[in-house]
Amino acid sequence: MTEPSPETTQQAPPEAVPNPATDAPAEAAPPLDPITALTQEVDRWKDLAYRSQAELDNFRKRSAREAQETRTYANGDLLRALFPIIDNFDMGLEAARAESEKSMIFMGMNMVNRQIQDFLRDSGVQEIEAQGKAFDPNMHEAVAQEASVEVAEGTVIRVTRRGYKLKDRMLRPASVIVSSGPAAA
Repeated sequence: MTEPSPETTQQAPPEAVPNPATDAPAEAAPPLDPITALTQEVDRWKDLAYRSQAELDNFRKRSAREAQETRTYANGDLLRALFPIIDNFDMGLEAARAESEKSMIFMGMNMVNRQIQDFLRDSGVQEIEAQGKAFDPNMHEAVAQEASVEVAEGTVIRVTRRGYKLKDRMLRPASVIVSSGPAAA
């Protein structure tokens, strides 16, 4: 068996390989006394503890804010599902009104309508005012435009479907017909 020659197995010892991260010139980092080193270590851990405490406080505040928002807007989906029913009820109320405002059917439906409106108001729902207002694409959904001599261009002429907000959040925009100004001759 032959032994390898020293030229083929020659490798630099690990301590001889320069490492720029750890091999700094001796004059750049003077040796610290143990008290200074420990004080710096304590300061580093204190800073880490303060940052962790602040992060935890921010997490708690954010969680509380999200929980409050969830409670405030939790009924949004239920209310959205209720709006088409209210729309149909309003059409029935208008049909009963056209028949006779003194009929028992109209009076009963009118009482139920008041209860529905009270329920919506108590739930924090507000109807979006649209009739006669300037068209606002954030609050209104234009379904048509009509020429009008009496109403200025860009103003809502009629509401075809009421819109609603829950607190400050839009639940459903009002569907409206907007004036296009006087008809062109």
